[in-house]
Amino acid sequence: MEFSFHHTALSVSDMESTVEFYSYFGFREVASYSSQDFTVKHLKLGDFILELFWFREHTKTEPLPLWDDLKINGYRHIALRVEDIYAILDMLKKDGYADRDTTIQRGKTGILYFFIRDPDGNFVEIVQDDREL
Repeated sequence: MEFSFHHTALSVSDMESTVEFYSYFGFREVASYSSQDFTVKHLKLGDFILELFWFREHTKTEPLPLWDDLKINGYRHIALRVEDIYAILDMLKKDGYADRDTTIQRGKTGILYFFIRDPDGNFVEIVQDDREL
């Protein structure tokens, strides 16, 4: 029996701004359902599906700094792989998706990375992974 990755889900406070944010990175809407109380949308990038939920009654939490966020059990972020992390960071800064002080780091496992936040403050990691795994 084989398994493959299908989707990750995020609950969001503003569906429109979240879809706009992830569309910037190439996600496209492939399915949706709406009722009076909630909306669910599937956004797809390659084989990866991001499932977005919006509820009329929702709870918003304050974003934590990255290191504090990583210490909480559970899913902490999604990562998007790129070929040229330096060019992408310049582009994201120019387009207002990355702060001016965002810098590229080398992770303990050898990848280059930096983090940005989506409209709800969820972390999105941008990685360049040149390892031959």
